[in-house]
Amino acid sequence: MNPKRAVWERYLPGVAALVHYRRSWLRGDLLAGVTVAAYLVPQVMAYAVIAGLPAVVGLWSILLPMVIYFFLGTSRKLSIGPESTTALMTAAGVGALVGAAGGPERYAEVAAILAIAVGIVCLVGFVTRLGFLTSLLSRPVLIGYLIGIALLMIVSQLGKVTQLEVEGESTWDNVVSFAGQVGQAHLPTVLLSASVLILLFLTYWRFPKAPSALLVLLLAGAVVAIFHLERLGLDVIGEVPRGLPEPRVPDLGDLDLWALLPFAVGIAIVGFSDNILTGRAFASGRGEVIDSNQELLALGTANVATGFLQGFPVSSSGSRTVLADTAGAKTQVYSLVAMLMVVLVLLFAGPVLESFPDAALGALVIFAATRLIDVAELRRIGRFRASELFITAVTTVTVVMFGVLIGIGVAIALSLLDLIRRITTPHADILGYAPGVAGMHSMHDYPDAVPVRGLVVFRYDSPLFFANAENFLEQAEQAVVDSEQPVEWFLINAEANTEIDLTAVDMLEELRIRLEERGITLALARVKQDLHRQLEPTGFIDRIGEENIFATLPTAVREYARRYHEKHGQWPDGVPGYILNP
Repeated sequence: MNPKRAVWERYLPGVAALVHYRRSWLRGDLLAGVTVAAYLVPQVMAYAVIAGLPAVVGLWSILLPMVIYFFLGTSRKLSIGPESTTALMTAAGVGALVGAAGGPERYAEVAAILAIAVGIVCLVGFVTRLGFLTSLLSRPVLIGYLIGIALLMIVSQLGKVTQLEVEGESTWDNVVSFAGQVGQAHLPTVLLSASVLILLFLTYWRFPKAPSALLVLLLAGAVVAIFHLERLGLDVIGEVPRGLPEPRVPDLGDLDLWALLPFAVGIAIVGFSDNILTGRAFASGRGEVIDSNQELLALGTANVATGFLQGFPVSSSGSRTVLADTAGAKTQVYSLVAMLMVVLVLLFAGPVLESFPDAALGALVIFAATRLIDVAELRRIGRFRASELFITAVTTVTVVMFGVLIGIGVAIALSLLDLIRRITTPHADILGYAPGVAGMHSMHDYPDAVPVRGLVVFRYDSPLFFANAENFLEQAEQAVVDSEQPVEWFLINAEANTEIDLTAVDMLEELRIRLEERGITLALARVKQDLHRQLEPTGFIDRIGEENIFATLPTAVREYARRYHEKHGQWPDGVPGYILNP
């Protein structure tokens, strides 16, 4: 590959996608763009209201982020723009700041400044290459996060599909509020929601490649318009504001930028985590690579741009992303299509969407949410390791009960604790020779394997450091105690011990002393050069003796057999002929 081409493709993945674009993708991208646009127009208007801003600001905030992410983003499916969590965090941040910044009339200015600040935080993360922190987001965390987001999406639509006033500061409060008044649900709204939801499931089941989401939405809008069902009390989108925003620099006024910083950092963390988790979820198994540092650049640039276009902080939307995937999106071209549709709506096409029923949109969100719950993947995680299924469950619960930021934080903490638990008590093996199998293998895995007389070959499957040093010493001594024959050599197979700290070196020295007191020689095999260089300055190499350190396991066993023969006048039992006569 041309190196120069590789560089620009890395930083402009959207242009690279256009260069390699296939004509067969166009239909899916067009349909997905139109479908997502039909859904996002009322959604982002609602998010603007949640943020405490005029509804039209939500439409303004979708324009530049979609274009920028097309050029800079690494996910083919991710939908960028206003999102519920960042809208709520914006409302909290701006509400706390407007008093010092001149009162409520400064609300829109402060929201735009906050978007720019969020963008700058992300760009600083890009420059300092903090994207590596996303390596803490494991597969169980990802699956738990998606299930949590799916449940949040469903709960958020309960009021829309029943025409109830669902209220509460938390998800649980919303569920309780809904349950307490479910008997007062608006029957025509419930029937329309249920009909749309059933139709979505049926069409997707029977015609999975058809643009079912768009067709069902258009059908619902047509039915409401033709039969004037709004007379039954059905809520529709209603008037859609018109006109494009004018770029301008927000007025800082007396705003304390240092007071703004904590809110900007919090929104940036949540938004970036959301981007990575959702992007990776839709890249899984499709050959895509989500570049975390490039995502910081894309998200940062999008937020700075929307701040100068009178918008508010943006992130990624799980519901719009899954909707795009459901509608057949192949690349970020669908986002350009959706953006152009929003421009048309702002300029001309508002009346087309004004008759869309809110209940149909709510049913569409619920349908999209169900596709985020991967039961087969839950089974796979459970079969692999119970602790990882527990992390998945905790992630789901904390995301639902306490929000995205706390949920992800708790899940990462649990992942790290599980990792520490496993590397502080790793698997250890005694190795022997199995008939008909070359090399030395675990005597646990090969019950017919036999040890070499007088030799314990010990393998500890972890780097050695302060947290597992004591465990290593205990298991090593236990291996000597459990030996059915008198031990003359204790040989450590160090292939997995690629790193070591000073505490572990002291532990090795303690093991050497204890073995020496029993008349047992300590030796090391498969010692990589990096490990040898780490041990040299400590003096351990001199104390154990360079003659007792070996590059390979066969050479170590051969040298043990030679010394055994010199001492006892015979070869030890259990050594294959190909070791003695290579």
